[in-house]
Amino acid sequence: MRAVSGTNDKGSIQTDIGQDVIDDAVRSVERRMDEEADTAGSETEVEVEIAASDAEAAAPTPEVTPPTEDAAALRQEVESLRAQLDFSQAKARETLERLKEAHERAKDFQERALRAAADLENYRKRAQKEKEDVQKFGAEKLLKDLLPVVDNMDRALDAASKSTDFDSFQKGVAMTRKSFEDALGRHGVKGFSAKGLPFDPRVHEAIQQVETTEVAAGHVVYEVTRGFHLNDRLVRPAMVVVARAPEAAPPPAPAASAGDAPASTESQSSSSEAPGAPADSESSSGGSQ
Repeated sequence: MRAVSGTNDKGSIQTDIGQDVIDDAVRSVERRMDEEADTAGSETEVEVEIAASDAEAAAPTPEVTPPTEDAAALRQEVESLRAQLDFSQAKARETLERLKEAHERAKDFQERALRAAADLENYRKRAQKEKEDVQKFGAEKLLKDLLPVVDNMDRALDAASKSTDFDSFQKGVAMTRKSFEDALGRHGVKGFSAKGLPFDPRVHEAIQQVETTEVAAGHVVYEVTRGFHLNDRLVRPAMVVVARAPEAAPPPAPAASAGDAPASTESQSSSSEAPGAPADSESSSGGSQ
């Protein structure tokens, strides 16, 4: 076999190639072709995928519009609402804490009020009992001071029944009276006298008025009963008789003449027949505090 490997302008080269070499070359070419076919198939798939990718890349993509002013305002409003929500939640938590504290304080105040009401009720009952005890036994101390006076009076009466000594009896009664006044004085009871003093309606009670020149008009002539004070409070006013100025005497009647004698006689007889005029009666008045 004769083959030409190549030509050029200057000349050609001819060589003799053996059959086995040719067979090897053919088999090599066939293997090469098979490999190229496999490679071409894979390349075709890759090219299809690349083409699809290129097609997708070449396809027009939707334009992303930039955010407008409305979107920015909405975003700001959302942020503001979120901040308000956070603030409201914080305030709600704070208010809840305050309500819990206020509830605890109210519960404490209620318990204290119940205890105070119970204490007040106990105090009211105790005060009522003490008041009743005072009403029943308030005069116990006074009676203890007056009992010796009663004992002295009993002894005085016993002595009077056994003896006729009036002076001793009188002296014993005077001592008993003094002990009685001392007992009253220890309890704030003080007596006062009004004789010779100006009439005072706040502490005196007038039961009569008399005409006299011994005491100035409006002054006490006689004291029927003494007055008494209990710790600067008037217990009993003094019963008194008050003086008043005597009325002026009537002027003397003129002397009757001789011609008027019968007339005067008639007038005297008529006056003797007429009932006498009532005399000035003693008036009584009262004044007490």
